[in-house]
Amino acid sequence: MSHMGKYVFLVSPGATSREIKKAIESIYKIHIVKINVLNKVSDGRKVRKAVVTLKEGENIDIVPH
Repeated sequence: MSHMGKYVFLVSPGATSREIKKAIESIYKIHIVKINVLNKVSDGRKVRKAVVTLKEGENIDIVPH
């Protein structure tokens, strides 16, 4: 999905969309156009994912350590 400008992040169950957006924008120095938050129960535990869409032309460089 990164070629479409969309990235998925696992986030804290208590985090709001505004908090997630602010944190990701400040860490990666990018602009988020849209954010969708999904709640899912997996193997008896709650998982919250944020799907963020970046401004056209921007991307997040993920470097393996």
